Amino acid sequence: MLHIITDSASDLPKDYIEQHKLHVIPTPVVIDNVDYFDGSTIQTGEFYQILDDIKRDVKTYHINPAMFTEAFLPYAQAGDSVIYLCFSTGIAGTYNAANIALANVRENYPDFDLTIIDSKCASAGFGLVAGKLIAMLEKGASKEEIIEAADYFISHIKHVFTVQTLAYLIKGGRLTKFKGTLAETLDMKPVLIVDEDGALKVIKTVRGRKKSLRYLIDYAKETGYHLENQTVALCHGEDHDSLDFVNDMIQETFHPKNTIISIVGCAIGAHTGRGIIGFCFFDADDGKYAKYFDD
Repeated sequence: MLHIITDSASDLPKDYIEQHKLHVIPTPVVIDNVDYFDGSTIQTGEFYQILDDIKRDVKTYHINPAMFTEAFLPYAQAGDSVIYLCFSTGIAGTYNAANIALANVRENYPDFDLTIIDSKCASAGFGLVAGKLIAMLEKGASKEEIIEAADYFISHIKHVFTVQTLAYLIKGGRLTKFKGTLAETLDMKPVLIVDEDGALKVIKTVRGRKKSLRYLIDYAKETGYHLENQTVALCHGEDHDSLDFVNDMIQETFHPKNTIISIVGCAIGAHTGRGIIGFCFFDADDGKYAKYFDD
């Protein structure tokens, strides 16, 4: 039997996970020296309340080989085939850890059929790609075709994000204290994308929150492909005012076929704070895989 599994950095909505009986490996987060697991032992509402206190010690680390071994072993024992779509290597070390675990499992189960795919994606973009592959699996696509499609959709996904505050980027060392404090004083907001290598990249800095949110729409106008025919995704860090503001603009501007709303989990949220908001979509149609997505 073929399965697709993913990890919680895909930020897929809980109802979607339950509906498709999807195995999502939780990302660890350390809060005041205590380990928690995203979506399992801590939920986003509680997490962001803790994170709002900038003095709290919140850190993340990627899923380690022991955790992956525990996740993979039941499939190996059952003789199942698996595709694991993982968090971008441009942001975390998940892919390498999963490959170490695979080697460990194959010591006892040498025929274990597991393919690990680097999504080069994060959050809602990661979730959109995962959703394409899951739909194909449920409609009878072969493992080979799903793997081929993964490469296609990964190459065409677009992510654009912005944040409310730079405090968490400064705290995490992604921005120097001097530059970050100066930018905060000037009310400068970065707009980031996930680039072709799966790494975060600042593409623009604008003054003011509303202007940064409006730029998400501008970026989609420049790079999106017929969003009226797409399922797009909007993600937020428990910031419903920004969510509503951006979602209204998306609906009025693009009239997308469907919109998935997801909450940014611990893996990314720990480094951005509550005010992160992102818009994800594709820059091409479904290509030769369109037959799997016909209504």
